[in-house]
Amino acid sequence: MKVSSLQRLSLTLTLLLLLTGCGVEGILRKADQSFALGEYNEAAALYKKAYGKTEAKEKDKRAERAFKTAECYRRINMNAKAMASYRNAIRYHYPDSMMYKHMADLQLESGEYKGAIANYDIYLTYNPTDTTAINGRKACSTAPGWKKNPTRYVVKKETLFNSRRSEYSPMFGSEDGTQLFFTSTRDKALGEEKSRITGVKAPDIFVAVKDENGKWQKPEPIEGELNSEYEEGACCFTPDYKTMYLTRCLIDSEAPRMAQIYMSTRTDAAWSAPTLCELVKDTLSSFAHPAVSPDGRWLYFVSDMSGGMGGLDIWRIAITSSGFGGVENLGATINTQGDEMFPTFRSNGDLYFSSDGHQGMGGLDIYCATLDTDNRWTVTNLQAPVNSPNDDFGMTFEGHYTRGYFSSNRGDARGWDHIYSFYLPETVHTLKGWVYEKDGYELTEGAVYLIGNDGTNEKLSVKTDGSFSKRVTPGVSYVMLGTCKGYLNYKRELTADSTADNRDYTVQFPLSSITKPVLIENIFYKFDSAELTDSSTVALDELANLLADNPGTVIELGAHCDYKGRDEYNERLSQRRAETVVNYLISKGIDAERLVPKGYGEKTPKTVTRRMAQRYTFMKEGTQLTEEYILSLPEEQQEVCNAENRRTEFRVLRTTYKLFN
Repeated sequence: MKVSSLQRLSLTLTLLLLLTGCGVEGILRKADQSFALGEYNEAAALYKKAYGKTEAKEKDKRAERAFKTAECYRRINMNAKAMASYRNAIRYHYPDSMMYKHMADLQLESGEYKGAIANYDIYLTYNPTDTTAINGRKACSTAPGWKKNPTRYVVKKETLFNSRRSEYSPMFGSEDGTQLFFTSTRDKALGEEKSRITGVKAPDIFVAVKDENGKWQKPEPIEGELNSEYEEGACCFTPDYKTMYLTRCLIDSEAPRMAQIYMSTRTDAAWSAPTLCELVKDTLSSFAHPAVSPDGRWLYFVSDMSGGMGGLDIWRIAITSSGFGGVENLGATINTQGDEMFPTFRSNGDLYFSSDGHQGMGGLDIYCATLDTDNRWTVTNLQAPVNSPNDDFGMTFEGHYTRGYFSSNRGDARGWDHIYSFYLPETVHTLKGWVYEKDGYELTEGAVYLIGNDGTNEKLSVKTDGSFSKRVTPGVSYVMLGTCKGYLNYKRELTADSTADNRDYTVQFPLSSITKPVLIENIFYKFDSAELTDSSTVALDELANLLADNPGTVIELGAHCDYKGRDEYNERLSQRRAETVVNYLISKGIDAERLVPKGYGEKTPKTVTRRMAQRYTFMKEGTQLTEEYILSLPEEQQEVCNAENRRTEFRVLRTTYKLFN
């Protein structure tokens, strides 16, 4: 039977369609198998290929294949490609609400806050109690503010430690901070094959050391039998630095890879072949990211085993002389519905870890967890610049210093991790001050007593110029008492700013003499009246505080006038003025028995002091500003002298008020 040309064309097209369909299905079977084994780089390439071979009209299939492609890219931090694939899945209305959550998470990491909010809102209509999504949406508002107002940490990418591949989880490996271990997929890692999970070589542990001049040398693979053709991950050390715990992931082409924790011991500079740590009898869960507590009693680790809060949780297990004890979950304050990973410790016992479940800036953020006296955790986000919208994790501190290293994939379009240094600049808050005689000069025999609510209790002696200096602690409240023999005490209070960087605080202690009259500056009365002006209250309030700080003191309040007017009138006016001051002090809580008003009129002219003689060159120290003397001066100088005579002073009568009661 002859076949027409039209029939031949139809048969050919049908055969091609069948072959294409079989080809796509075969690609998908391989992709699904790779995905099940965790070979996400391999699976992504296959899903993408299948997507490209799927006709546009087959929307459901394109949606599913775009979603699976995105899931692979997301798992290996190829965020730009993951977002592009999620957009395709959303465009074709893939029915899994998780794609909106994942898309929002990636947009948050990319700083696309408006788009992230929209996708979080869509996802939360399906899953309104998902705390990771709720926190992610909140981060769209908080993260920009944290970036704009960073903390005082200084962060720098460390070129020497980094390569064109990934480096992560740095860890100091010696007490003196001269060895830094980290994991890397750089070309010097063992083996030649590239991982089907990441598309790069399987990671090994490398070490950098400082030379005798304290300069870091180029990292090299760790010596000994520790590295293998398998994947070596985050490591940690016991307090004596003789034992290492590390993460290792075996390769199995037939089953998913489960990370496990191994142990290696050091002999000189070399490390032994690792041995498996059997923490629990569970072969279906992952165990990774070990961290030993500073006292060496506990091994902290990360696992997805049952009994957790969701995702990856941080657990701990006791280290005993006979092996490991029982496991404990760190609880809901630390662990969330999301992933908590990469625990490390500071020498003071503070726990640092990374999470995408707590409210942060996007991706993994680093948090500090501290224990209070009741063994309750308090968790704090380190904010920018330590954290970023990307993944930040694996922090290690150099001894007791607030400096060290961590890893982050910020700024790397390929999603590869690199090592960054950090340090917190030292804050220097200095208290500076002077002890001097009120309306006089420095008191070289003076001293300042400093008491702080942090337990500080010191006596500060002054220098020959009456000054003193003392470093104080930010956030601490201090009470200071200026003293000198023959003078009343003077109290000041100060709280050092807990938010400022470097800062100086200046305080002055003008001490009032016990043996001679003390001028009360800035006391003013209305013209030809005993009524105080409003501007006088500042000086009088200060005098009230001085009397409160010296409760045994009884003083005479003396008011003086110039020579103008009749003597009797001036005496009555000055007496009323002195009584007005006394009444004001009584209203401020000073006992009336401690206050004696005295109106002197013009009978006690001012005697020129050394400070007055320096201020007014026409005056001579020791001269009394009598009427006769003043009238001998030019008119302009006369008014200056009259102003000095119009004064209010106090004089200490005794310092034993109620002392023996």
